[in-house]
Amino acid sequence: MIKKAVIPAAGFGTRFLPASKSIPKEMIPVVDKPTIQYVVEEAVEAGIEEILIVVSSGKDAIKDHFRTHAELEALLDKKGKTDALECIQALSGLARIQYANQLEMKGLGDAVLCAKEFAGQDPVAILLGDTIIRSKSGQSALQSMVRIHDKHGGSVIALRKMPRSRISQYGVVSGKEFGEGIIEIDHLVEKPLAEKAPSLLAVSARYIVTPRIFEFLENTKPGFGGEIQITDALNALAAEERMFGFQFEGSRLDIGNKLEFIKSNLLMGLERADIRDDLMTFLKELV
Repeated sequence: MIKKAVIPAAGFGTRFLPASKSIPKEMIPVVDKPTIQYVVEEAVEAGIEEILIVVSSGKDAIKDHFRTHAELEALLDKKGKTDALECIQALSGLARIQYANQLEMKGLGDAVLCAKEFAGQDPVAILLGDTIIRSKSGQSALQSMVRIHDKHGGSVIALRKMPRSRISQYGVVSGKEFGEGIIEIDHLVEKPLAEKAPSLLAVSARYIVTPRIFEFLENTKPGFGGEIQITDALNALAAEERMFGFQFEGSRLDIGNKLEFIKSNLLMGLERADIRDDLMTFLKELV
C-alpha cells in the first residue's frame, strides 16, 4: 500500500499573475475550497496517511490553511455555526502534513527531490498541487493507480490521450498494451515536437514512484527549459524497473491556466446542490 504522498507546490504560478503574486496558485479557490485542498483530499481518499508539501517563500497561506485556528474556531462555536466549524476543524486532521522548502525554482524534478528524506525506502505518490483530477469511474485515478501498484509493483503514471495539436505541452510516453487500460511504459520524453511525439498519451499530474527515482533525479541534468525534469528521471527509471501507465477516464483541471480555472468553477459549481439551480439559470441568461 502507498501511505506517503508528495505535493509539489513551490512554483511562482506565473501563468496566473497578477493574482498569484500574493496568493499561492494552489490556494486559488474552486467554488469554496482552495485547489490544494481537493488534492490533499484525493490523496487521503486513496489511503495516504503522510503528506509532504514542497513549498517556497511566500507560500505560508498553504501552511495556515491546514493548521488549527483556535480564534476562528472559538468564534464559530460561539455563533453556533456548526457546519463551518466542523469544516475547518477537519482540515488539520486530514493527514499528517509536513513541509519542505525548495530553495531554487529548478523544476518539478528538483521539487520532488526535496522529498528524498521524507520518502526513505518507501514508494510515494506525487500529486501536482495546482491540478484537480476528475474520474468518471467509481474510483479516483490515484485509487486505481494504487491498486495497479499493489498488484504489479513498479511505478505507475497517470495518462490521458491528447490531440496532436496539444501533445507538445506535456511529457509523453510510449509502451505496449498490458490490459485494463494499462500500458507498460518503455520510454518517456518531455514536451516533444508534435510530429516527433512517440504517442498521444500525455503524463497527467499523478504519479506513483519507487524510491529509486531519487537516485535518478540526483543524476539528472537540466533539460527542457533549463530545469530538472522529472520526465527525464522517469525515463531512466523505466529502463531499469517496471513502469506502468494508467489511462484514466475523466478530466484534468489545471488551475494554473486561466480558462481551465473558469471552466473548473463552472463544472464543479454545477455539481453542488446548494448553488446548481441558480448557476444554471445564470448561464442560460448569458446565452
